[in-house]
Amino acid sequence: MDAIGNWWSGLSAVNQWFYAAAFFFGAFFLWQLIAAVMGLSSDHAIDHDVTSSVDTMADHGVGDTTAADDAAATVEIFRLLSFRSVLAFFTMFTWAGSLYMNQGTAVGPALLYGTLWGLGGMVAVAGLMYLMQRATESGNVNLKTCVGGEGTVYLNIAEGGEGEVRVSVSGVVHTVRARSAGGTALKAGTVVHVKRILGPNMVEVEAG
Repeated sequence: MDAIGNWWSGLSAVNQWFYAAAFFFGAFFLWQLIAAVMGLSSDHAIDHDVTSSVDTMADHGVGDTTAADDAAATVEIFRLLSFRSVLAFFTMFTWAGSLYMNQGTAVGPALLYGTLWGLGGMVAVAGLMYLMQRATESGNVNLKTCVGGEGTVYLNIAEGGEGEVRVSVSGVVHTVRARSAGGTALKAGTVVHVKRILGPNMVEVEAG
């Protein structure tokens, strides 16, 4: 502990700030990756706003159902790419800046190198999240394996409309488009059971 204390006290104030930010962003980024792999979501508030906006478009005749669905899918992909990739940028930026300054690099060059590392991390994570999203959407070959199983609403299912649910398909959590039995509205986070398959990537669910 004394060694750690001596090391910390020997850092400049700027370097200490960078290390503190690096630990914060690093822990948050790691949690986001784990959540993405496990099929969890920390952004229900964003999902609710997105889905509500799209549902409003459909309810008031602004475009058709296909347009609303495309809008929801586009916004969801954008959210994944933007939030987690920006988080990756700050994680790489702060860690790189901290390590360069710790090695004696001046603040200016350290910030420049950190920015380059951050941009690299941002692009890499954006690509990874995009591939994960595409893989999830295409993983419907064994969709019948989720019938009778339990899941959670991921994007609000509007009354008489569509949304998305997280369900286990062949042992892997996937995001699947869904309608509710009877056309009832279901909010994000609601526990549901899959009743039947409605299409290549569409299921019917009911709460409970």
